[in-house]
Amino acid sequence: MAFALGPNSLKELNNVHEDLVSIVKRAIQITPQDFSVHDGIRTLEEQKELVKRGASKTLNSRHITGHAVDLVPYINGKLRWEWEPIFVIADAVRLAAKELSIPLTWGGAWDIDFTNSNEPTEDLVNDYSARRKKMNKRVFLDGPHYELPRITYP
Repeated sequence: MAFALGPNSLKELNNVHEDLVSIVKRAIQITPQDFSVHDGIRTLEEQKELVKRGASKTLNSRHITGHAVDLVPYINGKLRWEWEPIFVIADAVRLAAKELSIPLTWGGAWDIDFTNSNEPTEDLVNDYSARRKKMNKRVFLDGPHYELPRITYP
């Protein structure tokens, strides 16, 4: 079954970096799991509110500059923050990024080159969590989040 981005998702992609938009548009064509673009551009005020609520950890979010998107599974007419469909979407996003040769960071494993990784997405999350715990650092997972790396896209 082929999916397409709805009007709200397309609106969320306004002013998002064209490379990231290309990845999202390709991912929706090849994913077996429907998704919505929950967040593209955010204002600083929106970001401050998300940090206040604990939904984000930084005011230096890539969403503010148009370098990040959140892709949330769309199941039975509702947005669902569940890991199994998030993994399916991540697989499609990674494949799209590989096809387009665009580097990407994923909120399920922040410290790796997601585009060039080959491990199952669930393993990437588990390995990232283990690395963080071994360093006695907090684990922050954000499976729906994808961003263009700062080193390539300052």
